[in-house]
Amino acid sequence: MPKTSASSRPTLQDIANRIGVTKMTVSRYLRNPDSVAEKTREKIAAVIEEIGYIENRAPAMLSKSSSKAIGILLPSLSNQIFASFVQGIEAVTKANGYETLIAHFGYDESEEERKIASLLAYQVDGLILTESHHTKRTLQMIKTAGVPVVETMELPESPIDMAVGLDHVEASYAVVKKMLDSGKRSIAYFGARMDTRTKLRLQGYDRAILEAGLEPKHVLTESHSSFSLATELMQTALERYPDLDGVFCTNDDIAIGTLLNAQQRKIPVPQKLAIVGYNALDIGQAISPKLTSIDTPRYEIGEKSAQLVIDALRGNTHKQKHYDMGYRITQGESL
Repeated sequence: MPKTSASSRPTLQDIANRIGVTKMTVSRYLRNPDSVAEKTREKIAAVIEEIGYIENRAPAMLSKSSSKAIGILLPSLSNQIFASFVQGIEAVTKANGYETLIAHFGYDESEEERKIASLLAYQVDGLILTESHHTKRTLQMIKTAGVPVVETMELPESPIDMAVGLDHVEASYAVVKKMLDSGKRSIAYFGARMDTRTKLRLQGYDRAILEAGLEPKHVLTESHSSFSLATELMQTALERYPDLDGVFCTNDDIAIGTLLNAQQRKIPVPQKLAIVGYNALDIGQAISPKLTSIDTPRYEIGEKSAQLVIDALRGNTHKQKHYDMGYRITQGESL
């Protein structure tokens, strides 16, 4: 997606001309919608939605040139997996004279829309996203802005612009197959929050379990992931599946909590219960037995994403739109 100049974006005057009101009326609406008559308010809102209008909050001198800033959208500030991702981004942006602006949207599409509108209002030169599902207005705003965009962590079939991530379905399928090959036959999937990546991992789990002729066992919750949440999931799993001999967890937080809960229950790991996590956090190697997990290259994903944005800003576009950074299964002791 080539970068367009800020001057080519729809202006207040463009909106005013479409409706037949003054530019001042549109400006007043943006500051305080209730200060404008209801019918006019509805018309302005409809045009803003249609054309993906982006408010310009940058100083006049800045709006005439590059902001030298890249916007990063993070779904969680408490999840440490995004720390190395941002470090990878900033290793590239810093070396190329760019700053980063970070916004948090809590896995909420509407909040992502609001934060993207805010970042674009400050004239960021590019966007690095961590979700692949977006609202209609978000997509329109990005199209209007014309900035390079990289969707990360996943590999959507039709990215907005470019995508850098890994195949979560394949990774989950591979590790569950490994659990099955070790002799486990009653394996449950522990999932939380039910965001896109949790659902992709669920697909990989289901594929491996069904392929083996077994019944999928899902223990799912909309709650946020945490070490303590695993106690609740473990209790539910043991009540539903007394023969439970394996647990594949959507992330390491839940996996480590599950391992600690198993030890409290005096269930030997991995002899009686195999436990596998996702993301290979360092804490998983500090406990005993060491956690087997799927290692995702988050630093490298951030690094590659930032380089693609910088390349696009310099006019070096790439024909390739998907970049699969792969994964590996760690040699832990819980499987």
